[in-house]
Amino acid sequence: MSHKTALTINGRPFYLPYGFHVNADLLPVLRMKNYLSQPPLSKQAKLRLKWMDYYQKTSKVTLTCRHFGISRKTFYYWLKRYNPNNLKTLEDRSRAPKNRRKPEITPLQEQRIISLRKRYIRYSKIKLAVIYQRIYQEKISFWKTQRVIQKYHLYYLPVKTAKIQRKRLTGVKRKRITDLKKEKRTGFLICADTVVIYWNSLKRYIFAAIDFYSKIAFARMHTTKSSKSAEDFLKRLYYLYQRKIENLQTDNGSEFQGYFERTIQQLPKRIRRYFSRPHTPKDNPINENFNGTLQKEFIDLGNFTPDVKLFNKLLTEWLIEYNFRRSYQVLGYQTPIEFHFQHHKVLPMSPSSTRI
Repeated sequence: MSHKTALTINGRPFYLPYGFHVNADLLPVLRMKNYLSQPPLSKQAKLRLKWMDYYQKTSKVTLTCRHFGISRKTFYYWLKRYNPNNLKTLEDRSRAPKNRRKPEITPLQEQRIISLRKRYIRYSKIKLAVIYQRIYQEKISFWKTQRVIQKYHLYYLPVKTAKIQRKRLTGVKRKRITDLKKEKRTGFLICADTVVIYWNSLKRYIFAAIDFYSKIAFARMHTTKSSKSAEDFLKRLYYLYQRKIENLQTDNGSEFQGYFERTIQQLPKRIRRYFSRPHTPKDNPINENFNGTLQKEFIDLGNFTPDVKLFNKLLTEWLIEYNFRRSYQVLGYQTPIEFHFQHHKVLPMSPSSTRI
């Protein structure tokens, strides 16, 4: 195999044995290796690549824009950036400013803040800023005090604080219930909560869950507020709803972690989890209302006993009454089961199945 151009050494063309040429054969292989080692294109870049491929076939900008529903201005912008040899040109560029504003703090201010922080190690950044202004007759932003504290790790418990900060940075961001758009069907969203009952020197924990739409409810008492107890409650709940739970809302309590979270991951049909915001009872008003009903119409009427087995038996009978016979104002004074029958004609649970 011969080539018109070749790699020259001392003015003479250089070919490898069997006609293999360095420039013509080896370099394309290296380019292909570099191309394949690059990370895959994003979804947006793949779509823009389809624009370019369609344009190459038709050679008409108007037809391409009409086919993909984009403006000519947008298409010309990406056509100008497009490089067939480098598909990364179709990726979005960072819009962060090149010249960012740097914190304006003088060395003298920094030393003063360090001195105040060491003296008042438990004070907040806002209190330190107020004390700074009072002592040095100079107003300073509390964000500057915070930056100095972070820079020099001036914390009362530095090891514990570092662990918390590391957990915040590496932890998975939880989905808040405010991000979920509610849909009107049974099983779409089940709201769960825990009620603590104090009886002399004893504590008992009632795990409660209610359907956001049909108001079908279930509850069960345990002796401990552990994730193992919550796991047991989840399995019973999953069975009662005939494995038709799509989304589950809980608070941020430890009982809804550990075994509870692990069981959700192992269920045949994955349940999407949503969390209430901390210290925000209005994120779970359905459970709050059910907990109040449970307290007033069952526990306060002399049905509580610390005997878990006996209490759950009485609670099951009350749940049958609640779901099958008690009318609900929000449901047009229908029972939860009547409301569900009227809209879906599929019963998620029956009186016999509640006797677990």
